Amino acid sequence: MRVLLVGNPNVGKSVFFSDLTGTLVESSNYPGTTVAYTRGFLNLNGRKIEIIDVPGTYSLEPTRKAEEVAAAMLPQGDVIINVVDATNLERNLYLTLELLELQRPLIVALNLWDEAQHKGLIIDPGQLEEILGVPVVTTAAIRGQGMKQLVSRLHEARTGLAGWQTVDERYAAVGHIVRKVQQVTHRHHTLLETLEDLSVMPLSGLLITAVVLLCAFKAIHFIGEGLIDHVFDPVFEGLYAPLLDKLSVILGGYGFLHHMLIGQLINDKIDFVQSFGLLTTGLYVSLAMVLPYIIAFYAVLGVLEDFGYLPRLAVVLDRLMHRVGLHGYAIIPMILGFGCNVPAALAIGNLESRRQKFIASTLMVIAIPCFSKTAMIVALVGRYGFLYLAHIFLTLFSVWLILGLTLNRQLEGSTPSLLMEIPPYRLPDLKNLSQKLYLRVGLFLKEAIPLVLAGVLVMNLAFYSGVIPIVARALGPLFRFLFGLPGEASIALFLGFVRKDVAFGLLAPLNLSPEQLVTACTILAVYFPCMATFAVLLRGLGVRDMLKSTGLMCLTAVLAGVFSNLAMHRYGMLLWIGVLAVISGLIVFGGRRAKTSGIADEF
Repeated sequence: MRVLLVGNPNVGKSVFFSDLTGTLVESSNYPGTTVAYTRGFLNLNGRKIEIIDVPGTYSLEPTRKAEEVAAAMLPQGDVIINVVDATNLERNLYLTLELLELQRPLIVALNLWDEAQHKGLIIDPGQLEEILGVPVVTTAAIRGQGMKQLVSRLHEARTGLAGWQTVDERYAAVGHIVRKVQQVTHRHHTLLETLEDLSVMPLSGLLITAVVLLCAFKAIHFIGEGLIDHVFDPVFEGLYAPLLDKLSVILGGYGFLHHMLIGQLINDKIDFVQSFGLLTTGLYVSLAMVLPYIIAFYAVLGVLEDFGYLPRLAVVLDRLMHRVGLHGYAIIPMILGFGCNVPAALAIGNLESRRQKFIASTLMVIAIPCFSKTAMIVALVGRYGFLYLAHIFLTLFSVWLILGLTLNRQLEGSTPSLLMEIPPYRLPDLKNLSQKLYLRVGLFLKEAIPLVLAGVLVMNLAFYSGVIPIVARALGPLFRFLFGLPGEASIALFLGFVRKDVAFGLLAPLNLSPEQLVTACTILAVYFPCMATFAVLLRGLGVRDMLKSTGLMCLTAVLAGVFSNLAMHRYGMLLWIGVLAVISGLIVFGGRRAKTSGIADEF
């Protein structure tokens, strides 16, 4: 038997899926978390039942890709569990009526039952069951309440009453049902509801945004540094290094195998950053330099997601995002991109038009460094002072803004208004936060460590075989002329396509000056996404748009590298004044163009 979980976005279907199948999936307090279906199995009295988590949809007349997937899945289900948000019965019942018209066995799960009661909503599930003609079960899936009853009544799923033919008839029926089964009692605003209102007001919303982002970055830095200082460095230096010292002695301190596994000894000692062996730098970069910040970032992001702040951030920044040809929802993939570009690229698929997808994808891969990149930039450049770091991130923000303003002006079409459901603030559930952190960190370890080790191995073989000196001599003059970098830095750029943090790690043994490191890190951050992100974007954008985006990445990387080289060595303040002038001109000129642009969605 195949059971489909169907409902509006952000009603808790992913939590149902995890509870029923025991499979861990990500769920967050904003719509659009599930953009493709997920499959798992429930063992019920020895019977294997297939459970499919269908992407959220408001109607069976799809307007987005995720809704098309949902509509296409429905004929494949033997039973439908319609997950309904009990705090918003009126909106959710429209889809319920459409599902009843399919005449397939159906059972309704009134989820968020506890939250509805807290809000003073009194719903009679028995009367609702009688009106709809199908079983109705109350649940609070995040706490596991009602799940046992839902499973025990699964066999009662049946076709219910149907007779609505038009949209108007369905809306009239929804109003009639809600008046029959629901009462709203008077109550005062809670503290969270007051905070919800303040979060989307123009002035207080911006102030709260500034405070939230400042606290988020402080928390990430505090957690990340704490893990490095008190967990990872003591383990590597106190427990792991003595083992490697013994292995180095056994291998004789030199030779091919020593070069591959341990790398070069620095002052007759293993240096986890500079030795560049598989067991030294390869593991240290992944586990002790990048992983602590990955853990910190995803922990903080999970709290913001589950609390429900991200949709409000989208509302507050909607005006800024329209300047670059996007609407406020695009800030969510941009923030996800700071963790990993792959889920960000998937989230961009929720944007409405090809124009928006192209702009968002290009801006994200060029100017939003994932956290492994950020951690490596901080590790390489941070020791030389805040100003060097500020130059890199200000350059990235300037690239994001200038490129976005330019694309918005040059590409035909307009940006649609932000139509996004704003969920209520909810206190995050520790179990859900832990599951998401476990999944995301596990994915990072599964993807990153093999690629980091492969990158280190390739570089070691290249050094050992003498390939790098040949490449360095060939590209040296061009790199010195454009970027002020030695030819050896070109190897890092090539390997950046496999894994960016590997490429950043390759800069460490080159003994670059702080100014050269700034230029090299800027180019690496801008010029190309990693292989996994490229594959996702290629699928979403298609070959033609991906080629356009790739051309922009390469051109922007060259310009950003030349700018950093000149700014760091000769015309620093003068060039930054020029950047401000360009941004100001684009904002004024771009605004005039926007008023006269057409309404076509495609370019």
